Amino acid sequence: MTRNKDDDEKPVYMISVAAKLTGLHPQTLRIYERRKLLNPGRTPKSTRLYSQKDIEKLKDIQKLTSDSGVNLAGVKMIIELQNQLEIVESTLLNMEKQIGETKKRLSEETSRFAAKHGRRELVLVPKGYLMKIK
Repeated sequence: MTRNKDDDEKPVYMISVAAKLTGLHPQTLRIYERRKLLNPGRTPKSTRLYSQKDIEKLKDIQKLTSDSGVNLAGVKMIIELQNQLEIVESTLLNMEKQIGETKKRLSEETSRFAAKHGRRELVLVPKGYLMKIK
């Protein structure tokens, strides 16, 4: 059975469980939240609930601080840069999709225009260029 993205983002683990899953002390999790390194969900009575995505993020923070010696300010900068990179990558994918769709429409319109005007093919030349037709 495969998990989907929504399952990974659903807050389900109380702080004690999240602490056990990550090997971190609950107070450390509270510090990370105060430093805005993550933002766990809350129940109506304000109990923190961590998602699987939060657990993975906590493990990443732990790896950066323990293995790489990065301080929490550095971790925050890394997280912010990763978030910005995700936005840029998503924007780039959308733009590539739009370019593909535009190329397809242009090709279809060019073919229709050429057929309508009795041409086998139509060559588009950028504005300002002269083209010698043989």
